[in-house]
Amino acid sequence: MRAQGLDFRAVLAHAAMAIKGTKMSRIDAKFAELNAAGKKAFVTYVMAGDPDVETSLEVIKGLPAAGVDIIELGLPFTDPMADGPTIQLAGQRALEGGMTLNKTLDIAREFRKGDDKTPLVLMGYYNPIYSHGVDKFLVDSKAAGIDGLIVVDLPPEEDSELCLPAQAAGLNFIRLATPTTDAARLPKVLQNTSGFVYYVSITGITGAAAAQAADVAPEVARMKAATDLPIIVGFGVRTPENARDIAGVADGTVVGSAIVEKIAAGESPTDVLAFVKSLADGAHSA
Repeated sequence: MRAQGLDFRAVLAHAAMAIKGTKMSRIDAKFAELNAAGKKAFVTYVMAGDPDVETSLEVIKGLPAAGVDIIELGLPFTDPMADGPTIQLAGQRALEGGMTLNKTLDIAREFRKGDDKTPLVLMGYYNPIYSHGVDKFLVDSKAAGIDGLIVVDLPPEEDSELCLPAQAAGLNFIRLATPTTDAARLPKVLQNTSGFVYYVSITGITGAAAAQAADVAPEVARMKAATDLPIIVGFGVRTPENARDIAGVADGTVVGSAIVEKIAAGESPTDVLAFVKSLADGAHSA
């Protein structure tokens, strides 16, 4: 019964996508703008509600002025798989402070009151979404101003579960590719991906090692031979120089753990945003 429901949902999703045609999302528009300017994208990750809603929102609202092109908003979850200690602890702090999926969407909604242009990508795991209800989640996310989803633990084999309905609802579904995504697997990973491809520069968890441009460059070239989507590289980017070097061999770069560490250390939003600006300047200088 459930399988039949999912199949029917997939059919509806494909039909809706065809009807929608080629309408440009905020993410698509941002990359078009960057390409026209000859610039690489700088993307940041922050955990919603870390260390509290007020501080988190102040940082998030300040990111575009600090040079951030796309914001990844972390959805706290009790049992993360791909996140290192820094992001795990950020999620724990947020959850202990009462953060929920609905409150995460409230942060997005509040951000949208002052910024209708910067793309927001919700990044997390499927359990909270499933508990919320997929259809309700998509409606609520769209209404809150979310533009895309990165759901780490949903493989392409489960596209009918969330990916296809999300695309039909007008949300980009961004997939992760890794050093272990071989030639046989890559077409499956790219099949229903939209917005951009998030290339994980290292084998391991977030914040585990430094990304190296020499290692990343041939992998980005391999991805680009298989897709026209922008390739954004994350995991292990921590300094302005590193951001410049990685952005130089890709379409842009993501920084997460290094920013979250500043928040965890109790630095003021002003100081956190100054650090973010230095990273953005590095990436944009590529």
